[in-house]
Amino acid sequence: MTEEEKRAAIAAYREQKVESGIYALSCLPSGQRWVGSALNLATIRNRLWFTLRLGHDQHPGLQHAWNAHGEDGFDFEILERLKADDLGAGRDRRLKERLLQWAEELQATRI
Repeated sequence: MTEEEKRAAIAAYREQKVESGIYALSCLPSGQRWVGSALNLATIRNRLWFTLRLGHDQHPGLQHAWNAHGEDGFDFEILERLKADDLGAGRDRRLKERLLQWAEELQATRI
């Protein structure tokens, strides 16, 4: 996590401006892509990297690519930000819909 990302995460926590949304992981050497949804985009990259480093990922293809290519072989990208106010009561359904659309568009595996 860069210093800028750390500052943004701390600011979001302090201001309680947590953004949900869709993110993508790309394995640069293999060209594989994964997309996921997160209730808190400010912390998702660190959680993913921590989980993958420990080898506890529940997505074997992603863990295999991580083991083969390491952190430097991956790119993390936020594809879409959705504010909690915009999601409303149907937050989980809306995130799932957006995740499915991104997975189809990018021909990526959902995580």
